Amino acid sequence: MLQHTPLYGFHCAQGARLTDFAGWEMPVMYSSVLEEHRAVREAAGLFDVSHMTVLELRGAGVKEALRHLLANDVALLRPGQALYSAMLNEQGGILDDLIVYAPEDPAVQEVGPEGAGPEEVWRVIVNCATHDKDLSWMRQQFQGRDLQLLERLDVAMLALQGPQARERLLAVLPVHAQAQVNQLPVFFGRQINGWFVARTGYTGEDGFEIILPAAAAENLASALVQQGVRLCGLAARDTLRLEAGMNLYGQDMTEADSPLTSNMAWTVRWDHEFIGRSALLTQKAQGVQQALVGLLLRDRGVLRAHMVVQTASGAEGCITSGTFAPTLGHGIALARLPLPLSAPVTLQLRGRTLTLDLVRPPFVRHGKCCYQAY
Repeated sequence: MLQHTPLYGFHCAQGARLTDFAGWEMPVMYSSVLEEHRAVREAAGLFDVSHMTVLELRGAGVKEALRHLLANDVALLRPGQALYSAMLNEQGGILDDLIVYAPEDPAVQEVGPEGAGPEEVWRVIVNCATHDKDLSWMRQQFQGRDLQLLERLDVAMLALQGPQARERLLAVLPVHAQAQVNQLPVFFGRQINGWFVARTGYTGEDGFEIILPAAAAENLASALVQQGVRLCGLAARDTLRLEAGMNLYGQDMTEADSPLTSNMAWTVRWDHEFIGRSALLTQKAQGVQQALVGLLLRDRGVLRAHMVVQTASGAEGCITSGTFAPTLGHGIALARLPLPLSAPVTLQLRGRTLTLDLVRPPFVRHGKCCYQAY
């Protein structure tokens, strides 16, 4: 049986087309992918992302446990700051990619239950498709450490994205909460009136991800729609994230891939011990054999995952994610290619040989073309 988010009834009432996504019945679109995509690039769009797994960690041992668990380093975080990282196995393969939010500054944190004072809470958001694997791995690695791991099954999560996201959110918040949201820096989160509001997202636009009690989710969604925010589904979320050059777990990276071959080397902090570090050091010393790169198709045609491409040297690679990019008006893809890279890259499609440009993603950020040629 498919799982449903707290907004399932709302989606049905709004006429969403639903699909099975990793065991969750989720909106794939409401109107059209193109309209929803453009709304996020030009104004504001709202996504239900309550299928994501929201974890809270408490205890004196959390920081060191996360330093051991993740290839990026939570010790570098300022209070309330977010961190993107890979979680690796011992062989350096990517078990998942995730976001960690450091505890907030006690001076600005809300008090705990019954006036007990602020609690130091680390928040971790992981993918729904890797839920069981992630929690099993974390609990195994956290054994014997002074911490508590709690999965928050009582909350919903909404992503409000686009250049007008801030003004639309401020319009529906109480006056005393507006200043806190308005002052929130990029890639930081804050507890506000029992909600956790973070200035993060998966679209390449400014915006917010909001974790709130499940019972409050529909009221917030309805209020934002009344402010002119367009409801968006998973299809537009995919075109947006691919334009932004953001990986999708299970396609652009798996346990068979490492951060060094998945355009994620920038997330690895080498000066602390973490699971998979030795394997990555060996891979680095031996020389990386593959790279995840961007491809552009200026001719007619749509690029799709699993398509085989060929470099100028005759070596074969594979597209991991591909789509038509509405912002650019042509096809784009992420592809894993053998090193050294050699351009141009070609693709056989329905008897035609198509030439693809080899570029460095992201393709689009903040509504503007930003890719660079190799």
